[in-house]
This record gives sequence, C-alpha cells and structure tokens, in this order.
Amino acid sequence: MRFRSAALMSTAVIAVLALSGCAGGDESGEPDAAADPLCAAAGPSGEAVESLDISGAAGDEVPDSLDIADPIDPEEFERAVVTEGDGAELAEGDFVTYALAGYDAETGEQLGKAGYEPGEMQPAQLSAQSAVGQVFGCATVGSRIATVYPAVTAEDGTETPAQIQIVDVISTPEKTAWGEDQEPVDGMPTVTLADDGEPTIEIPDGMEIPEETETAVLKQGDGAEVTADDTVYVQYKGVKASDGEEFDSSWSRGMVATFPVSGVVEGFQKALIGQKVGSQVVAVLPRTEAYHVEGNEDNELYDEDLIFVVDIVDVFHPAEQAAE
Repeated sequence: MRFRSAALMSTAVIAVLALSGCAGGDESGEPDAAADPLCAAAGPSGEAVESLDISGAAGDEVPDSLDIADPIDPEEFERAVVTEGDGAELAEGDFVTYALAGYDAETGEQLGKAGYEPGEMQPAQLSAQSAVGQVFGCATVGSRIATVYPAVTAEDGTETPAQIQIVDVISTPEKTAWGEDQEPVDGMPTVTLADDGEPTIEIPDGMEIPEETETAVLKQGDGAEVTADDTVYVQYKGVKASDGEEFDSSWSRGMVATFPVSGVVEGFQKALIGQKVGSQVVAVLPRTEAYHVEGNEDNELYDEDLIFVVDIVDVFHPAEQAAE
C-alpha cells in the first residue's frame, strides 16, 4: 500500500517535520521546557487538521474516504487528538501498538490502512527526538489522532503529495508477564519478584549445568506463540551461574527490550521459541549455547554458564506480514 507509515516515514517526511519545527508548546511555538519531553514533542495543531471531520475512538472503523470540501495543502506537519482515550498516557521509551489509515489530501480517497488486525503493524518505540514522538506525543491509549503532511520532494526528485492520516493508539505492551503462576521445577533457580515485577534469581546449591538449555515456565501466558522468525518484546535479567552476578538486564535500563529471536544466542532462542506471550520463563544455558563459540574468546562471558529470567510481553510476526 502506498502511504506513509508513522513508524517508517520516508527520509523526506522526517526532513519536513524537522524543518517545520514540529514541536508542541505555547502559542509562540516554543516547547514548554517544564513539560514532559514527549508531550512537548507533539506536533502543533493548525487550520488544515482542524478542518477535518474525523471522529471515533482507537480501533473503530475508519471511513473509506474523507469528505473534503477543498483540497488540503498544508505548509507544515499538523496534528490533533480527535478523541482522547481513557488508557495510560504514553511515555518516553514506550512501545506503542497502533493502526493507521492514509488519505489523499486533495480528494479524500483512502490510500490504505493497516494495524486494525492483531500483529499487522510492528509496535513503534516512542522518543521525543523522533518523528514518531511528534505524531504520538504523550497521547493516551485509546486515542484517535489526525495528522496532515505537506507535499514533499525528495533529493532524487520524487514527489509525494500531501496526505492525511488517522492514527489510532491501540495499546502499549505490559511491562511484566501476566500469565498464570506455575509450580516451581525442582533443581531450577528460584525467582522472587519485586513489586514492579523485577526478578531476583536464587541459584540452588550444587545446581548442575545441563548439556543443553533447560527451561521452566514460571507464568503461563495465553497470547501468541513465539516462532524463530519473530521479533519479541521482553523484560529480562541475566546472571552468571557461577556466582549469580548480573551481567545484563532490561530492568536496569528501565524499559522493555526488543530484538529478533534469531539475533540472540542459541540458549536464549530456546527459552523463547514455542512460548506464549504473557509467559515468564527461567532458563539455564550451558556456555556452549551461550557465548562459548569460536571467535568470541575475548567476550567476558565466554566461559560462563548463564541463567535468564524472561517476561515475554509482546511479539510481532514479520514473516506473516511479508507473505500477505
């Protein structure tokens, strides 16, 4: 479909946003330094976007066409929240699941839509410094946002006409696994959770390291199943099996992590593949399925067996989307 995604905007569109000073703030156009950075980053409203007759909440049906009395030809990017949702306010670093529909700004004809079916659009990460942040700002989950983009001409001379988008804020991933608690498995590490869900890992005395990665489900989710081709959204903590020292943690960075399943070590892949979103898994990785591989001798974890606790909070199936 030939329209500009809020998450994957062309270089030309991003340049337009930057040059137009697309940022929220007072009537002078200056961002409010005291405001939340993501709130301050939201694009300004304007006559073009305010002239649109758009209604409905996030996830509602979108019209096949917009009734436009006169062609819309904005000089800069404009944004307005059409319907405010009653969910949580978006925050810096959040991943947001969204849907959008694009329209020709001259005729009102719908150019395409995506994200109204589960897993159809990859969640976007919010940043006050990005074009994505300018579109979403700190809107609340459940909101419907209208945006208009000016016509742009790329460096190669390619022209992109002015466009209107309806952007729906569908959800943000949970920060922790929500599945049903499972009975602990004898011989596996014990996991206790802080109030915010961060795990503490206790290694049993004399724990034997398996020849292949062993896993135990601590919380059984009921979401989509993870495959080898997926991109996952997780919270995780990794410690050395030798002394329990933490070496990596999304919790320490303060935000959900995302990566392709194929992009992590073999043992971590085994901890993910076949599990369901909403699950929490503890995995014991022998060094041969971690970082003990040829060419990795200088890695500080080369000779370490590892333990991970992983909360699987969302998944995206890019292979399914490519096939459609």
